[in-house]
Amino acid sequence: MKSICVYCGSSPGRLPAYSNAARDLARSLVERNIRLVYGGASVGIMGLIADSVLQLGGQVVGVIPEALSRKELAHPNLTELHVTQSMHERKTLMAELSDGFIAMPGGIGTLEEIFEIWTWAQLGFHNKPCGMLNIEGYFDALTAFLDHAVQEQFVRPPHRSMLIVETAPATLLDRLATYKPTTVQKWVDKAGT
Repeated sequence: MKSICVYCGSSPGRLPAYSNAARDLARSLVERNIRLVYGGASVGIMGLIADSVLQLGGQVVGVIPEALSRKELAHPNLTELHVTQSMHERKTLMAELSDGFIAMPGGIGTLEEIFEIWTWAQLGFHNKPCGMLNIEGYFDALTAFLDHAVQEQFVRPPHRSMLIVETAPATLLDRLATYKPTTVQKWVDKAGT
């Protein structure tokens, strides 16, 4: 894997553990010579992970829509910064530039981005790994809900297994690197199950 897209918050969050995890993930990326692709902002966890990768000598590619470049304060010192016309263009470019995807703690946008890219994997639009870095139990309730969705037969077990969840950056990167795409011929039959 040459590039990992990290979805994360434009806020630092409540706990210092979120910032510490961003620094740890940055270190793991640079140690493995993996380029960071992210949302292009200089604030919150987004700015922290970018700054950390850059300080360690790694490469960072930001992708930000014009409408957010002022609100989220586009990072001025990245290896590359792409300014797009829309969110759809942003997400498509981030997907094209990346060999895998990680969601760190973040808000609605972070959740939407990881769910969309995971859905694209389910539909067979790509075969890249998707993961969540579950810091201080941030995603516990969400992963419990996803398991509930499997029990209720709205999500198939092979599709649920496509979303890798770990608590340590290095372990998550190891699992993404050894990911084998799930082959499911269809996600729903004619009866809708």
